[in-house]
Amino acid sequence: MISVVAPVFNEGAGVERFVARLAAVLTGAGLTYELVLVDDGSADDSWDFVVAQAALDDRVRGIQLSRNFGKEAAVLAGLEHAAGDAVVVIDSDLQHPPEAIPEMVRRWRQGAHVVEAVKRNRTGQGVVGRVGGRAFNKAFTGLTRVDLVDATDFRLLARPALEALLRLPEHSSFFRGTSSWIGFRRSTIEIDIEERAGGRSRWTLGSLFRLAVNGLTSFTSAPLHLVTMVGLAFAAFAVLLGAQTLIRWIGGDSVAGFPTVILLLLVMGTFLLLGLGVIGEYLARIHEEVRGRPRYLVQERVEHLALPEQRVRAKR
Repeated sequence: MISVVAPVFNEGAGVERFVARLAAVLTGAGLTYELVLVDDGSADDSWDFVVAQAALDDRVRGIQLSRNFGKEAAVLAGLEHAAGDAVVVIDSDLQHPPEAIPEMVRRWRQGAHVVEAVKRNRTGQGVVGRVGGRAFNKAFTGLTRVDLVDATDFRLLARPALEALLRLPEHSSFFRGTSSWIGFRRSTIEIDIEERAGGRSRWTLGSLFRLAVNGLTSFTSAPLHLVTMVGLAFAAFAVLLGAQTLIRWIGGDSVAGFPTVILLLLVMGTFLLLGLGVIGEYLARIHEEVRGRPRYLVQERVEHLALPEQRVRAKR
């Protein structure tokens, strides 16, 4: 059986469109599946649509989080409640084409434990979003050696890979990065990102920036090492500048002071504040881990598990 996990946030009637299209694709492909819809604290009637779909189709299960914990927590909740032999994570706004799932399943049956969908295009993104997304993926790949260039959250994980992922203990998770970090036999397929089926994207520049910071700080300590390297570079520059100043003073030449000093103060002050900001982000992550609060809280569930073995897996 295939589990399909889809986070939902203020999608409203889009839930019905998503369930209908997914059912048409997977039923047409002859796949046995369950659909786990995770409502991430939506402020609209999304949960009512999830409940209605669960009442109409025994394959649909709904999980409502007690508030908006963020997409990463919603994905984790869906993964922990999935009962399938393989799990597909997909966006519910239909920008990820469900038609790619049968090919993912075929690759899994051929032996792949992780099947990743990579973008051929960036439909629906503005210039800032495209440039920022590419810059983050390349920076993340360079700092962590985990290839996220053109990567998406749309991917299939076989049960062994899923169980390995769920064993990772950190509070701040980054699904796209950790599902690549775990390794296992991998395969990729190319997809075309589609326009949203309805409404506007819920992602703002601020939320995307927070996701990028969370992804980097929860996955790698490279920014801390970068601060150290830049600090060493400034130290070397200071030694050279100090030597030059001393030589000119010994030679009796006047030193042009104010512009150079002001520029150095501005540059070093900016670097110090940025460095403190980076350290603060890591301290915040340590604080979250030490508190040990749950990564999400479930308020309500709707589910119809038809087979006994599915009930056993769901309880686990």
